[in-house]
Amino acid sequence: MYLYLPVALTSVNILLPVGLGLGVGLLSGLFGVGGGFLMTPLLIMLGIPSTVAAATDSNQIVAASTSGTYAHWKLGNVDFKMGLYLLVGGFTGGIVGVQLMKFLKAMGNADFVIKMTYILMLGIVGVYMLIESIHSMKKKEAAVSAKPAGKSKFGAFLESLPMQTRFEKSGVTHSLILPIFFGWFVGVLAAIMGVGGGFLMVPVMVYILRMPMHVVVGTSLFQILFTCIEVTFLQSYTNHTVDFTLAVLLLVGSTLGAQVGAVFGRKLKADQLKILLAIIVLVVTTKIIFDVTLEPSMLLGLGGGH
Repeated sequence: MYLYLPVALTSVNILLPVGLGLGVGLLSGLFGVGGGFLMTPLLIMLGIPSTVAAATDSNQIVAASTSGTYAHWKLGNVDFKMGLYLLVGGFTGGIVGVQLMKFLKAMGNADFVIKMTYILMLGIVGVYMLIESIHSMKKKEAAVSAKPAGKSKFGAFLESLPMQTRFEKSGVTHSLILPIFFGWFVGVLAAIMGVGGGFLMVPVMVYILRMPMHVVVGTSLFQILFTCIEVTFLQSYTNHTVDFTLAVLLLVGSTLGAQVGAVFGRKLKADQLKILLAIIVLVVTTKIIFDVTLEPSMLLGLGGGH
């Protein structure tokens, strides 16, 4: 059964977006990511314009992250204090990102910028997570009882920042500047890429903020939820690129998928979760690179060809 999408100006089989929503919702509950890094490229592959795919995906992430946040809240995996400071930065970053998208859309460069941003961000994060996770697993297997390592220069720099505060749920102490800054950065990306930013926020929480993986997943979903609510409203009001018909179809699958993912996430070890997420990120990056390099229309457009 096909349904016409009024904003995307195309027709799709109803089962396709519902199935995509189910798969992305599963990732959301499993890894603590909104799934937009995967959903937006897949929607583009279905023929949805990049700007509409990015904006509409922010809408469906709201449902997936609501469902996932509730599931992890029941498990006690949400650091609300950390999440609130991430949101302070995320809200301001979302405003900046939406205005930037409005400018790029007017210039006619939005599609290219979205795809190149995906390649850069996903490539860097995916490679780093994969190397770090493999290295971490090798260290555990070796079971080396080395002397306690001295404090790194980066660690000393983080401790020197002002406004240090204790986050009891996560068991860490950091400057408030860190979650606000990273939240702002993710807010900008949420608007440009149509993502909740979990694929970036999860590595930041694990490797920089040193939070436990189970708390990272729940807190990431909490931050994603409210950032995407703001971005969805701004994209709809400012750029008119949210296709609510498509969003509803995505929501049906993602809400159920997030609950299932949260259950399966409890059965996997932290290092296994990180390696799986890294592999998925790199696969998506490779696909986008092929799309960009093998599309004659994009190359002609950049070169001013006919």
